[in-house]
Amino acid sequence: MDAHLQPAEVFCPYCGELLDVLLNPEDLGQDYIEDCQVCCRPIEFTVYEMPDGSLGANARSDNE
Repeated sequence: MDAHLQPAEVFCPYCGELLDVLLNPEDLGQDYIEDCQVCCRPIEFTVYEMPDGSLGANARSDNE
């Protein structure tokens, strides 16, 4: 695993499943699409920095 990647959990906006994802600090402020590990539908992610310096992600359907 890349030392810079940070684990996070998000809920799929389609099936509601809790997903484990790895966030890259280089993606801060960017949107990217990754398929759900359970239902295979496209999830749009936006990576952000939380007040404690760790990374978080907003996950939404690609039509929101």
